[in-house]
Amino acid sequence: MEGRPGPRARLRAGKLPATLLADLLAGLPVPPADVLLGPRIGEDACAIEVPGGVLVAATDPITFTSREIGRFSVIVNANDVAVMGVRPRWFLAVILLPSGSTEAMVRDVFANMRDGLAHVGASLVGGHTEVTPAVTQPLVVGQFLGIAEDGKFVTTGGMRPRDVLLQVGPAPIEGAAVLARDVADRLTGLDPGVLDEALGALDRPGISVVEPALLAAELGASAMHDPTEGGLAAGLHEMAEASGVLVRVDLSSVLWFAPGRAICDALAADPMATLASGALLAAFPTDRAGPALRVLARHGYAASDIGRAVEGSGVCDADGRPLARPERDEVARLLSGETDAHG
Repeated sequence: MEGRPGPRARLRAGKLPATLLADLLAGLPVPPADVLLGPRIGEDACAIEVPGGVLVAATDPITFTSREIGRFSVIVNANDVAVMGVRPRWFLAVILLPSGSTEAMVRDVFANMRDGLAHVGASLVGGHTEVTPAVTQPLVVGQFLGIAEDGKFVTTGGMRPRDVLLQVGPAPIEGAAVLARDVADRLTGLDPGVLDEALGALDRPGISVVEPALLAAELGASAMHDPTEGGLAAGLHEMAEASGVLVRVDLSSVLWFAPGRAICDALAADPMATLASGALLAAFPTDRAGPALRVLARHGYAASDIGRAVEGSGVCDADGRPLARPERDEVARLLSGETDAHG
């Protein structure tokens, strides 16, 4: 069971412990009736009823890296809207730059943010930019909006017992790209070709799941989630907790991004707990899973049947052994300077 720090304990870098976040959310006022989906563990976007349908909105900062943060911010936030089956359309960004930043730095942030927007077919509609001593590296907090004109959306918590869980796209793509850039000095023993593949992972295979998520929604997905911080393991736990089910995972069927596995091996990191943007978890009723796999394949998306939802709670492997929920992402651990192997 995940430990709960005392009130004076120092929190580790990364997401707040799920137990603490649950307590904080439980203390919030009950939202009005037009909030169809509010803040919950495992849900990365909200859904609000508006006259034109259902507005879906998500926000996330980019904190693990200062490189290509504009593009990271666009795509990571777009993914959070798309996994609700809604096309991301309008992007806002708060860009905070440390003292001493140059015009060239902010132009670079905007240039790769523009590339990300072109990739997902969306527009920047607002935000704020400033230089401040409050940050020590560039920080982008993005927000994405989309609208479901028909009022339909998919949640993380929609998985039901007997649903089939598909993984679309390999992991860890994002973790590979970040680590290849930010701890390259510790990867000198890797084959240069493997490192080059990892460095280019933002483009090939890419970290956007917008199009496969929208297709999965059309194919009848009952729940979707894009595993990010904490990797596939955290994503599986978030889906299980949000849905109130036990997820039984066949680890031999997990799709791996080979350079990401190689980097994790070189750094004694757990690939299951490493930044996993670029992968999609999509649950389907039993009768729709097979057809969905075939359609996804026809559209060029690598997909695998990796598990089932059953009665219970938590996540386990095919033999019933519990799969631990990561206390923190492996990228956060490695960038903090810790070198001990995962526990």
